[in-house]
Amino acid sequence: MNSRPRQLAGWQRFWREFWFFGLKEARSCLFVGLFFASVLLVPRAGVLGVARYDVLLILALAIQAGMVWSKLETLDELKAISLFHVLGFALEVFKVSGKIQSWAYPEPGLTKLWGVPLFSGFMYAAVGSYIIQAWRLFDLRIRHHPPYWMAGLIAVLMYLNFFTHHFLGDYRWYLAACALGLYARSTVIFRPLDTDRRMPLLLSFILIGFFIWLAENIGTLFGIWRYPNQIGAWSTVHLGKWSSWSLLVIMSFTLIANLKHIKQHVHVAE
Repeated sequence: MNSRPRQLAGWQRFWREFWFFGLKEARSCLFVGLFFASVLLVPRAGVLGVARYDVLLILALAIQAGMVWSKLETLDELKAISLFHVLGFALEVFKVSGKIQSWAYPEPGLTKLWGVPLFSGFMYAAVGSYIIQAWRLFDLRIRHHPPYWMAGLIAVLMYLNFFTHHFLGDYRWYLAACALGLYARSTVIFRPLDTDRRMPLLLSFILIGFFIWLAENIGTLFGIWRYPNQIGAWSTVHLGKWSSWSLLVIMSFTLIANLKHIKQHVHVAE
């Protein structure tokens, strides 16, 4: 990169870096932005007789295919994102089941399985897509990453807790405390322009979780899905969901970090 930006100082450097940070964030959120724009713009009645849930699935697939075709996303990244889709869809099926009914998808659709529209998995895939894109665009590096097997174990327990807390009790705060201990020393190094910047990794988990919580409020406001307390009239999603989304971000980050770690240490013969 041209060395001229390094000569900037003071407010000039701040605004230059802030501009490039915003551009890279926008690029990282490309799938997220296009997908949620579809959620907001597709009419509740659907399009040309096609139900809204089905239209959203078609658009999500088109966006994903477009990103791979334009080489904005690699096939390896698509495989990882597909894994997020599967894990998210499995969680959705459990949460809307008759015995649980944590939330519901009230509208009809041909692409609903077990009460869950197939497009819903893309909401989880969007989180993975953002992390993957940001990792590459910001040249992310992690200092003092905990042992990968420990991070992986905590991530698995977090995922299982989303299921088991209905029967065995909610242990999210115990798991959050374990994650706090694991990642207390961890720092994420990123490069908005030409200089490395640092922030606590835990802070990034909390911030991303907050923005997902905001997006969830928008999704329920437009009636894509509803919690039981929103059936009569819309209300803000409980703030406690912020913690759930932050745990989901930790799970997503851990999955990506472990996949990258494995790829670095596995030799594939040519």
